[in-house]
Amino acid sequence: MDTHTQKFKIWLGLFIVGGLALFIIAIFFIGRQKNLFNPVFRLTTTFYNVSGLQVGNNVRFSGIDVGTVDNIEIINDSTVRVGMLIRKNVQRFIRTDCEAGIGSTGIIGDRVLIISQGNSDAPVVKDGQPIGSKEPVEMDAIMASLRVTAYNAEIISDELAQIMIKVNSGQGTIGRLIQDTAIAENLSQTMVNIRKSSKGLNEDMNAAKHNFLLRGYFNKKAKAEQAKKDSLEKVKAKEQKRIDKENKKK
Repeated sequence: MDTHTQKFKIWLGLFIVGGLALFIIAIFFIGRQKNLFNPVFRLTTTFYNVSGLQVGNNVRFSGIDVGTVDNIEIINDSTVRVGMLIRKNVQRFIRTDCEAGIGSTGIIGDRVLIISQGNSDAPVVKDGQPIGSKEPVEMDAIMASLRVTAYNAEIISDELAQIMIKVNSGQGTIGRLIQDTAIAENLSQTMVNIRKSSKGLNEDMNAAKHNFLLRGYFNKKAKAEQAKKDSLEKVKAKEQKRIDKENKKK
C-alpha cells in the first residue's frame, strides 16, 4: 500500500469520525431542546388565532422554558388546537385553572406559548388534559392603534401651535391679557384697590372694638379664645407629667 493511499484512508477516517461527532452533538442539542431525553407529559389548549405560533416554539411557565409546542391542528373555522410537550418535573406546579397565552421573546422575536400560574388550591393537571387560553393581541391591531394615536397627537400639536400664534399676536382673551398693557395696568390698579379696601376694613374693625356698644362682644370673644388656650396648655402639662412619670419608672 503506497503512502498516498494510506494518507487518504486516514483523512477519510477522520472525516467520518468528525461527521459522526457533529451528528451526535446535533442530535443531543436538538433532543435537549425538544425534550427527547427527558420525561414529558402532554397538554392541549385551543385558540381562535395562534398569531404566528409554530411547532417547536418554546413553552414558558413562570418565565422559564419548560417545554415545546408539539403540534398545531385546525379543528374548524374558529378553533385551532395546540399540543404541548412539558417536562414531567414541572407537572406538579401546573394547575387545572392555568391559562395559555401567546407572547413573543421580543418586539419582533419568535412566538412563545406562556402558561400562567394558577390557584394553589386547584388540582394538578393530568397528562393530555386541555387547559384554558387567552387570545393573543394581534400586532396589526397594536400598530393600527398607534397610528390613530399618532394622528391625534399631530392634530393636537397643530391646534396648540395655532393657539400660541394667536396668543403671541394678541388675539383672544389670553392674548389680550398678555399683550395689552392697558389691561395689565387695570389689573394692577384693581389689586391696589383691593389692598386699600382690606386696609380700610381692618381699620373699621379696630374702631368697632373700641365702640362701647360692641366692646362687650369683642371682650367676650377674647376671653373665650384665652380660655381655650389655657385649656390646651393644661392638657399639654398633664400629658408631660404623665410622660415624665413613665420615664422615671423605667
